[in-house]
Amino acid sequence: MKFGQELQDNIYEPWRFEYISYDVIKKDMKNRQLTHGWTEQDEKDFETTLRLEADKVDLFITRKQREIDSRIAYCDRILIQQRPSMTLSTQHSLYESMDDSLTDILTDLNDLAKFTRYNYLGIQKLIKKHDKHTQMDRQALLVDIVRNKSLDRQRFDVALVKISALHDLCRLHGESRTGNAAAGLDQNAFERATAKYWVHPDNVTELKAILLFHLPVLVFNPNKPIEAEDSAISSVYFDNQNFNLYGGRLQRDEGAEAIRLRWYGPMSSKSIFIERKTHHAPWLDGASVKDRFRLDEPQVNDFLQGRYTADQVAHDMKTKQGMAQDAVDANHFIASGVQRSVAEKRLNPVMRVFYNRTAFQVPGDQRLRLSLDTDLTFIREDGPSRRKNNNWRRQDVGVDYPFDYLPDAEVYRFPYAVLETKLQTHLGQEPPEWLTRLLDSKLVYEVPRFSKYLQGAAHFWSPQLPLLPWWLGDLQQLDIRNAKQTTGNFTGLSRSKSLKPLIDGRYRMGYLESQLEKRATLTRKASQTARAQRAASLRNNKAPSTPLPSSSEYTATVVTPPIPSAKTQAADPFADPMWRQNSTSSSENFQQYQLGQQQHYTAARQRVGMNDYIDGSSTEYLMGKTPRSSVMHHTNMTSRDALNAGHGHQDDMDIIVIEEGVQYSKKGKKGNKGNKDGEGGGGGGGKKKKNKGDRIEPKIFFANERTFIHWLYFAALLLTTALTLLNFGDHTTRISGGIFFGIAFGFAVYAFFRYRWRAHRIINRPTERYDDLYGPIGLCVLLVGALILNFVLQYQRAPTSSGYLNTGQNTTVS
Repeated sequence: MKFGQELQDNIYEPWRFEYISYDVIKKDMKNRQLTHGWTEQDEKDFETTLRLEADKVDLFITRKQREIDSRIAYCDRILIQQRPSMTLSTQHSLYESMDDSLTDILTDLNDLAKFTRYNYLGIQKLIKKHDKHTQMDRQALLVDIVRNKSLDRQRFDVALVKISALHDLCRLHGESRTGNAAAGLDQNAFERATAKYWVHPDNVTELKAILLFHLPVLVFNPNKPIEAEDSAISSVYFDNQNFNLYGGRLQRDEGAEAIRLRWYGPMSSKSIFIERKTHHAPWLDGASVKDRFRLDEPQVNDFLQGRYTADQVAHDMKTKQGMAQDAVDANHFIASGVQRSVAEKRLNPVMRVFYNRTAFQVPGDQRLRLSLDTDLTFIREDGPSRRKNNNWRRQDVGVDYPFDYLPDAEVYRFPYAVLETKLQTHLGQEPPEWLTRLLDSKLVYEVPRFSKYLQGAAHFWSPQLPLLPWWLGDLQQLDIRNAKQTTGNFTGLSRSKSLKPLIDGRYRMGYLESQLEKRATLTRKASQTARAQRAASLRNNKAPSTPLPSSSEYTATVVTPPIPSAKTQAADPFADPMWRQNSTSSSENFQQYQLGQQQHYTAARQRVGMNDYIDGSSTEYLMGKTPRSSVMHHTNMTSRDALNAGHGHQDDMDIIVIEEGVQYSKKGKKGNKGNKDGEGGGGGGGKKKKNKGDRIEPKIFFANERTFIHWLYFAALLLTTALTLLNFGDHTTRISGGIFFGIAFGFAVYAFFRYRWRAHRIINRPTERYDDLYGPIGLCVLLVGALILNFVLQYQRAPTSSGYLNTGQNTTVS
């Protein structure tokens, strides 16, 4: 697909006129070339136009970024100021409201990142076309524009981290994470199953936003201000002239090593980590492992040259750092192995790998970790001409991507980002369901056995390497955005027709509820015997006598508000049957029902807490924590049948039950999925709680009434106009008055039925939208049509009198 068409397909419509005028500039450039050839004045006009377009784009990005920053600050301020004064009744609504606001901000940030990306590509493509047609080289113009206007998406990473922190605060309802984010930094051995994926630059911000809904961004030092360079990671890889380490890693030889020196943040960082990756380490019975230890930067050269031995490293760790003996022994083992490999294999620094990393992980828990590496760049480090004084790394290269000051022969910018999933499968960690769906989508493209070092080495030294990585062909030929056939229907982050943010095709609450619904894979249903005993206990109006099941085999029951008795209903002539749940139950039956349900509910509360939810597909469940989520409603048919048999009345919504393997129907009834004998029902005496998430705010009903009154007010105004035309006009105006009268009457009736329909939706489907998409449009169309008809009738009407002021008399002046 040509870039012009791709740009048109991906334009965010509200910002259409803020994009670079790509097609106009390209067409003008082509016309000038065909008309009179490319002149010096044309060159000046081209540069001026391009800079003006870049200024326009940069001003818009800056304005939107400031707006997003102010919205983030507002959410932060609200959460900090109102947290001390919040009660349990207001806590849930506040955090849900802030979570919705953060979702909107995150979607806007994603749109702004895509806007930045496509405008940068537009400028790049225009300069490329210019160079092709004019035989000139204006890449320096591109570098100057990008540097001065900051047309890169790294500027949004700080806002993304802030949103992550606030989103995590809302997810935990104000509770802080108990884990230590920096706990993994001092760990000297990692045994994890990893998989790596390429991510197209167009999808990077969207992928980050989706991951934020499940895992927080890992911040190692939350006490310091967040800076863009905090995400920078630099690694210097070692190898010899024959690239033996490269060959061993590529062919996955037993015991193959990769040795690198890594630091985080700017070049001034004092901590250097000496790391060693070993494939099928013999000391771990064939398991692959990454181990490392830390040195201060001034000690690195002496360590690599053997002047600072492993024994001295261990002695300093014990005496100066007070490290435990087990940790000292482990670090001594790593240091001696690295030092021996450097000496025996004659290893030297050959290449630096730089990238900005965003890590997603629950602080202090290493079992599940995802990292997204962007701005991946390879820089040559071999040769004394690059490393002055035989230093272990170059001093003329920092962390200032894209390193435009380096010659092209010494730098290689990888075209994709790299997503890496890390699971400690030896501890029983399995990938959650949401991660499986995400990895199956077109947002990522799996590249088994991908290695950053192998990729960089194959780029710089391919003529002298006998074997090359298998994925180089895919890198040159495939468009990874469309190269994969997905088995699912994951849609990522998008917008509805009304521009509301959607996550996997759902609004935020709908997405979270769908995640809750998938926990069935990790829960067990109660036995048929327990269900029969529970039904019998309900029939006898007493609590179940069977032992309550464990938390993994539960059915949560929610008791609805009291049902009005027949006497109360008869005494209230304004009672609306739409608001009643049972119009035939007697007072005596309701008291028996309430007594039995109260006993059943009390027994459940003694077993479990009120707010315990288990989401098997959520990361909080995998981490051993209790997540927060909204409630999915399913009706327990067994309980309904028991109550109906015991009391002899029909009930539309007696009990609301959270149950797995059950499909929800409009009337609150349950269809047993794959179970014809009724075994899909809830377990006996399971987890029950009052459904606080189902309480409908009274202000919703008041808003519905206000909307109805507004429509009636407008219909009354229209009716007044119609009556005026009917009573005081001629034949033509009476026709117009009749039309206006019909419109007023029709919309009064429409408003009444819309009001009742919306009230019904609020009660029965609180998660669906209540707004009226077509009513206002129809009203406008009818009004405009009536006005046009009135104008046409008045225009075509013949004058009835030619006298002065239509009196039929001639007036003379004497």
